[in-house]
Amino acid sequence: MYNKVEICGVNTSSLKVLSEAEKMRLLREMQSGSPTARNEMVNGNLRLVLSVIQRFTSRGENLDDLFQVGCIGLIKSIDNFDISQNVRFSTYAVPMIIGEIRRYLRDNNAVRISRSVRDLAYKAMQCKERLTNELSREPTIEEIAREMDLPREEVVLALESIVEPISLYEPVFSDGGDTIYVMDQVGDRNDDSNWLDEIALKEAIRGLSDREKRILNLRFFKGRTQIEVSAEIGISQAQVSRLEKNALEKIKKQL
Repeated sequence: MYNKVEICGVNTSSLKVLSEAEKMRLLREMQSGSPTARNEMVNGNLRLVLSVIQRFTSRGENLDDLFQVGCIGLIKSIDNFDISQNVRFSTYAVPMIIGEIRRYLRDNNAVRISRSVRDLAYKAMQCKERLTNELSREPTIEEIAREMDLPREEVVLALESIVEPISLYEPVFSDGGDTIYVMDQVGDRNDDSNWLDEIALKEAIRGLSDREKRILNLRFFKGRTQIEVSAEIGISQAQVSRLEKNALEKIKKQL
C-alpha cells in the first residue's frame, strides 16, 4: 500500500515517520499549548493509519474513505492520549483507529440496524467497560443486564447486532510460512461420512427396546442422572446402569 502514489491527495511514499521520542516531545508541546505540535503529530502518524486500513482492504471499501475515517481515529487518540502512562502511542492509537473504522463500517453496512438497538448496544458496551473496571474482570451478560435493569435477551440481541461479520479469508495465524485463515478452522459437518454415520446411528437406536430408548433419551438428551432416571421409570439405579450399558454396547456392535 505504501507504493500507492496518493490516498486522499496524500503522497504515501513521502510520509514522515516519527520516533517514539519525537512523539512524546510533540505530545508534551501540545499540552503546553503549541499551535503546531498537533498538526506535526497527525502528519507524523499517517503511515500508522495506512498500516491499519490494510486490514480492511478486502471489503471492497473505498480506500480514501477508510483513510479519512482512520485519520479521525488518529486525531481522537492524539487528543486523548495520557503521556503520564507508560504506554507507547501506537499501542493506544491502533485500537482507536480500528474502532473508528469499524464504527464507520457498521453504520454504513447494507444490513441496517435500527437506531434504538444500536444505541442500546453502545450503552451496554459502556456498562460492560465500567463493570470491568469495577470488578477487575469481564462481567457476564446477566450482570450487564442487571446493571441496566433490562431483560438478558434484549442485551444479547443488542450486542450481537453490532458484531462485525468476519470473512472466511480473515487470517488468524501466520508464522512467516503458510497463513491459517478462518475457513481453515471451520469444520465441514456436511460431508458424506457424517450423514452416513447419522443414518447408521438412527438405525442402531431403532433396534433397541422401548425402555432402552427411553433411558438413553433421559440420560443423554435431557441430561438426567441415573438416580433421576430410576425414580422416573420406577426401577433401581443399578438396573438403569445395566440397561444403559447394554444399550450402548448394542449400538457399538451395530455401528
